[in-house]
Amino acid sequence: MPRLLLLLPTTTYRAEAFLEAARRVQVSVTIGIERVPESLPVASDDVLLLDVRHPQTAAQTVVEFVQHHPIDAVIGVDDVTAVTAAAVAEAIGLPHNSVASVTAARNKRQMRELLSREGIPVPRHKVFPLDGDARAFAKLIVYPCVVKPLILSASCGVIRANDEQEFENAFHRVGTLLINLNLAAVDEQARWILVEDFVPGIEVALEGLLTKGVFQPLAMFDKPDPLDGPYFEETLYITPSRLSSDLQQQVVDCADRTAKALGLREGPVHGEFRLNENGVWVIEMAARAIGGRCSRTLDFSSGISLEELILRHSLQMPLPPLTRPKQAAGVMMLPIPYSGRLHEVRGQAEAKAVPGVVELTITAEPGEELIPLPEGTRYLGFLLARGQTPEDVERSLREAHQRLTVVISASPPTTDRSPSPHSRAMRF
Repeated sequence: MPRLLLLLPTTTYRAEAFLEAARRVQVSVTIGIERVPESLPVASDDVLLLDVRHPQTAAQTVVEFVQHHPIDAVIGVDDVTAVTAAAVAEAIGLPHNSVASVTAARNKRQMRELLSREGIPVPRHKVFPLDGDARAFAKLIVYPCVVKPLILSASCGVIRANDEQEFENAFHRVGTLLINLNLAAVDEQARWILVEDFVPGIEVALEGLLTKGVFQPLAMFDKPDPLDGPYFEETLYITPSRLSSDLQQQVVDCADRTAKALGLREGPVHGEFRLNENGVWVIEMAARAIGGRCSRTLDFSSGISLEELILRHSLQMPLPPLTRPKQAAGVMMLPIPYSGRLHEVRGQAEAKAVPGVVELTITAEPGEELIPLPEGTRYLGFLLARGQTPEDVERSLREAHQRLTVVISASPPTTDRSPSPHSRAMRF
């Protein structure tokens, strides 16, 4: 039986979907991970402890492992493990992206420099040291601008600034975040902060698959909520896109050029693009699939999931036609309204009863400390819907969201689970 090495961060939403895909394809799975969380649904014999933040060290561990346990495919599920997956695949002779290309896709500065050389539109940008003089930097910037880390994703640490005072505040917040996450201590790229022009316009996401350098678009998502700041929390993803076929093709062409400019050749890519009167602008392209539980909106011929498609591609198995049902689908990444400890989420049954809603998952646990963006690194949960049109799906998601009430306490919940005197309820 073929064996998959699935590289995971210690916290992820992605393990379950890939493990289910492996069961469907009948592939053995070895989990490569830095430390084993209690919630990991595999036996300890199926775990290989790896230093995923140091790709070459991890690759050497895998080289020794495959002497007794051959590996037929390796997949990383986030930006960090994607770099390690490239190093591992190179070390054991599997089709792969170069480590340099995946590293560039992870690093916003490297990405923008490579794309600029190829004439691909990206925001003008500068990079400043984390411990530098924010007040002096503020005088070098054109406003409005966006301040962001070089290496985080999902809008974490991304803040718009409209003047020098807002820039200074944003710069210090991003720096504090990188220190509090302990990234600045372990990653050189976390010691720098990117500042770029704010690009107005509508934003879309594009999911694609690369095979020997050939780009195949899989799905385009509209983001109907305006993402103009001061923070850039992504909530709604709706597919198929309502853009004209001409604009969609422009995005696909830009994505193809972007992948080539970065040197990506194999596996999934997830791109973020802005469109305005000046054309298509690249915001991000990651050498991985879409994050969270958003992939549950996608299925392909014969009912296979995005994860199964990626696994089949990695194993060089025949792929079905990459067509999707005409039915529209969408996901809402449930935002965290404010900081505190989660007491409960009310109205879940009412939200699930909204026509078109097919799934509601609250991933945060009662008693868990919640932090909203831009400092937060996770969502409250995920809401999925399907319908005849994108408009139907958007209405279903918004109505279901309105039926939820999130109760967040300033102190830990009491043993009888009654709200504390300092609890606040947020009805959406």
